[in-house]
Amino acid sequence: MESHPGSLPIYLQITELLVRDIAAGRLVDGEKLAPERDMAAELGIAVGTLRKALAELQSRGLLERVQGSGNYIRAISDPKSVYAMFRLELIQGGGLPTAEVIDVERLDKSKDLPKFGFSPEGHRIRRIRRLSGKVAALEEIWLDGSYAGTIAWEDLSESLYLYYRTRLNLWIVRAEDRIGLDIVPDWAPPVFGHKPGAPIAHVLRMSQAQDGAVAEVSRTWFDHSVARYVSRLR
Repeated sequence: MESHPGSLPIYLQITELLVRDIAAGRLVDGEKLAPERDMAAELGIAVGTLRKALAELQSRGLLERVQGSGNYIRAISDPKSVYAMFRLELIQGGGLPTAEVIDVERLDKSKDLPKFGFSPEGHRIRRIRRLSGKVAALEEIWLDGSYAGTIAWEDLSESLYLYYRTRLNLWIVRAEDRIGLDIVPDWAPPVFGHKPGAPIAHVLRMSQAQDGAVAEVSRTWFDHSVARYVSRLR
């Protein structure tokens, strides 16, 4: 497993992968995990890295480590995750989200977007989203320009909401998603596998900050042969 600037540490990537597998029901309450050396080999990481990930799971109440017996999943109703508001999963469930930034620009807000924020300008972030390495979606995120003067792509983390909290003191507390059909945008790179103009599933999200203002509007075009949109009611 590789890391790059903006990525979560490898052990947290593993933690988040397991959290999403628990949320998706791929790992169930009471299930015994494979021996640590076997699990580390399968994931392509060092045993020490895996143990850090398991310790993080244990601290969240999602794992019971029984001396001499093994590691057992403890599924809870609301597993805390960096990607708690990321709704795409692999068809079979779960999958570690990663992001590749295509470009970041500060521009006048596009006229086809819902009205949001306080500035006439916004930061437009375009990304490719992968789930456990599979290209799953394209994203175009517009953050209201009042929250930052500039945004450098190399500063962005895999989770934009984490970046907003740690760098901009902006907390996204709720979001409204509108799901429908659209066409692949004209900036779609060849790696996406669908030509611009082709019909595709689409999610329009409006995200509210801690003060109730709509701080961000995003558009996600996702490949329904790779991913599905999932919202679980607790």
